[in-house]
Amino acid sequence: MSNTSNGRVPYTVRHRTSDGDKLESCFYACDAFEARLLAMEFNAYIKKHPNCIDSILKIGA
Repeated sequence: MSNTSNGRVPYTVRHRTSDGDKLESCFYACDAFEARLLAMEFNAYIKKHPNCIDSILKIGA
């Protein structure tokens, strides 16, 4: 069973570091808000600086 059939789809969370570097993380989530929460849970920098997130993109259709 694929993740898309149980309601989770891939999202890319893009953010900037304090040095200005652009980084991406990918998560399977139900919506963009859940992808943001997962990014904050798994990335200490994002957790401390949640406003560093530039975009959250749904991958695929």
